[in-house]
Amino acid sequence: MSVIVAEELQAGLILGDPDNEQYMYMPGSEIGSDNPMCIFEERGQKTDLHLEEAVELAKRLTLKPTVHPIFGKSAY
Repeated sequence: MSVIVAEELQAGLILGDPDNEQYMYMPGSEIGSDNPMCIFEERGQKTDLHLEEAVELAKRLTLKPTVHPIFGKSAY
């Protein structure tokens, strides 16, 4: 697992690819939980992912810090 990507998600950054309408973030309610979940949005569809799965998907899709069309720069 990429520690940098995990820390970005835990810090509230939104990772994404606006051209493909893909966004990933960790809701504020998950911060500090034992097994935090992240949200992956793709063309309006939302999927819950465990942090480890989210990090691997973000790496595979090369998601970078971006601005979410609703939340802006931060998930919380």
